[in-house]
Amino acid sequence: MAKVDTDSVKGHAMQSMSAKDAKYGFGRLIDLARSEPVTVEKHGRPVVVVMAVEEYERLRDSANSAASSSAEGGVKPVAKRGRTVRG
Repeated sequence: MAKVDTDSVKGHAMQSMSAKDAKYGFGRLIDLARSEPVTVEKHGRPVVVVMAVEEYERLRDSANSAASSSAEGGVKPVAKRGRTVRG
């Protein structure tokens, strides 16, 4: 059975498991992720977070709302991956 630990990522308690355990216990990963986000670690470092689609949609909608509010307020978007944002 996959080993699942509770870790703290940026101050939030979160379940975590190794990539190997996630691979061989994919059904368990899905079950856990439906109730709370799960961090998958490779070589002891967090690499991805798996979460329920409802939580993803909530976060996406929240980010889109924040971006719309910022654009209306005249705030320029943050540059990503070293690209310059011109406005």
